[in-house]
Amino acid sequence: MEHILEGKELNKRFASEKGDTTALTDVSFYLDKGEVLGIVGESGSGKSTLLKVVSGMITPDSGDLFHDGKKYTGQKPRKTGEFLQVIFQDAKSSFDPRMPMERSIAEAGRGRADRALILEHIKKVGLDEELLSRKPSQLSGGQCQRMSIARAFYSGAGILLCDEITSALDVSSQAQVVKVMKNLKNDGKMSALFVSHDIALVSMICNRIMVMKDGRCVEQGEIGKIISDPQHEYTRKLIESARKQEIVNEVY
Repeated sequence: MEHILEGKELNKRFASEKGDTTALTDVSFYLDKGEVLGIVGESGSGKSTLLKVVSGMITPDSGDLFHDGKKYTGQKPRKTGEFLQVIFQDAKSSFDPRMPMERSIAEAGRGRADRALILEHIKKVGLDEELLSRKPSQLSGGQCQRMSIARAFYSGAGILLCDEITSALDVSSQAQVVKVMKNLKNDGKMSALFVSHDIALVSMICNRIMVMKDGRCVEQGEIGKIISDPQHEYTRKLIESARKQEIVNEVY
């Protein structure tokens, strides 16, 4: 069976006045349909660069990307948006401030305005119909983030790329977004790469985890196994840090 998404030996360097910086080194991963892969690491680990490479925002120096077994390396977001959608950390800035939410979501459907379907997706993320008439400035950060998840599903894309989507939210809004993501995962209706610096959060949402450090994948596997028996020193450090902050969930 083909993976819905796959990256093979991805490499990326950036040039600057201070010299070249290696962002990704031989990074490989796969994602199956209905699965959530967590990509975790501290700032500078390469996780956000990987997401940009996968989305087509950045072209890798070498390595290849595949969707349903077909290579798409080098395709730009205009094309990759047909099968994947990025959900950004700052959800409000991803919406046109002049548009009501319903119109913004409808535009993601490439000319297909289906109000019944929009309402279906709004319900999935736990929002009320009345919010569709509001503009981004009239919604909370958590409401905007859930609207962006609904918009991604309405677009028809089968894969979500989630880039630190809870880190800019308050605790209450974080909990609401996490609940939505967990419900969608449990329903088997979501295939996603979930980027975060928070290994505890990843353990609550994801099926598998990939740990990144200095642009390399140092460990990956089933979430339960990685959390209970980490093999790499860096993974153990991330888990111990979460435990010291008294972040506890069923995986621990």
